[in-house]
Amino acid sequence: MSDATPWPEVLEILGEATGQTLYMVLISTLLAVVGGLPLGVLLHLSSPNGLNPRPALYRILGVVVDVVRSIPFVVLLVVLASFTRLLIGTSIGSSAVIVPLTIGAVPFFARLTQNALREVSFTVVEAAITTGSSRLRIVWTVLLGEARAALVGAVGVTAVALIGYAAMAGAIGGGGLGTTAIQDGYQGYDDRILYGSVVVLGVLAFAMQLITDIAAKVVDRRRSANIS
Repeated sequence: MSDATPWPEVLEILGEATGQTLYMVLISTLLAVVGGLPLGVLLHLSSPNGLNPRPALYRILGVVVDVVRSIPFVVLLVVLASFTRLLIGTSIGSSAVIVPLTIGAVPFFARLTQNALREVSFTVVEAAITTGSSRLRIVWTVLLGEARAALVGAVGVTAVALIGYAAMAGAIGGGGLGTTAIQDGYQGYDDRILYGSVVVLGVLAFAMQLITDIAAKVVDRRRSANIS
């Protein structure tokens, strides 16, 4: 068994690994929102109770979204290795992991978006239709506007999930806290690094959830109206 790493070195290692994990999570979360938000809106609009029902389109999109969501992330990493290598030249490292993280997160966030839009009161939507608002205006002002707090919460849920996914990527050299915990901690028989990585992952997840919960309350129109 190797000697324990000195604490100053442990903190340096964890600091670098935390930076890599945040890089992976924040970029993939942003890309998941960019891709998942319009997909979620399309799912809602094309659903049987949507503004523009398209049963065939809804079923196709639903199947694709659910199939991708059902694939375990570790399997997705392996399946997308060749595509990731083709796209950025390598299948390992922090930048490479962003590809499967994003592909796995887009359908996840799309479903969360659809659920958030589904909770918007039909009375509000109906009032906008009655006043002659365009479909685009209804989507932007009514649906997304009324659901913005839930959407911010969905971003938080997605980011926390991606922290866990990014840690899983460490099993195949994805970088960040996952790789540090497995290679330097577990395989290196260093409990300081192993448990330190676990603690930092927990803190990141807690902080991410706390930040988005606060942001959701800030943008919650109903809460602001109650306060005023």
